[in-house]
Amino acid sequence: MLKELGPGLRLTIIFTVLTGLLYPAVMTGLSEAIFPRQSKGSLVTVNGKVVGSSLIGQPFAKPEYFHPRPSAAGNGYDASASSGTNLGPTSAKLLRGTTKMDDKKNEVVDFDGIDDRVVHYCVDNGIPYESSVPLDQFKDSHGDLDDVKLIKAFNDDKAPLVFTPKVPIPQDAVTASASGLDPHISPANAEAQAARVAKARGVSADQVNQLIPQFTQRADWGFLGEPRVNVLLLNVALDERFPVSK
Repeated sequence: MLKELGPGLRLTIIFTVLTGLLYPAVMTGLSEAIFPRQSKGSLVTVNGKVVGSSLIGQPFAKPEYFHPRPSAAGNGYDASASSGTNLGPTSAKLLRGTTKMDDKKNEVVDFDGIDDRVVHYCVDNGIPYESSVPLDQFKDSHGDLDDVKLIKAFNDDKAPLVFTPKVPIPQDAVTASASGLDPHISPANAEAQAARVAKARGVSADQVNQLIPQFTQRADWGFLGEPRVNVLLLNVALDERFPVSK
């Protein structure tokens, strides 16, 4: 029996060393030599401090920044829980959103929905729209849009809220990516946000628009994928070029 186990044990040790130690070590060494930045996570640093990765999306909500795609990864942009919504195009939840009761019995947003996102995108970026009901009816005491009220209005079976932008909204502005970690937005999405960003930074829209092409990646090999703008790199450049006065 020992005679039969001997070859198996030796092969196990050999392949453990080859595939478990040598191969990973060689691949790690080659990747660091050939692709030093990518192998370390494509990290972006500002003044010696890591502010993110150019490969992973992160939230930007302030008006002086370009905003990323919505995210369904965990609570948003969670690299440990990469995921899309897994909701189909006819899903009422995807389109109109849902609410729920929290632990304190307060009604809160469960899923915001595309309709709600379209409203915010139009209001935030000054995009003209038509609404069957004045949006002032859905504002809270601070003058901000109340998402719970909006979602309930969109789901009203008798008289649902009808909200229609007067210009097309870029799809990536209101839909999440399959991974929930997409670091890019479309050039059209960036251009639609430029006026808001410029106003918040006290510069002209032309000055901000001139930065967008610098961080626009073309289709890979000229035909794979679509042109795309890296949100983190663009926002870092904004802070360097047009810092916000504090």
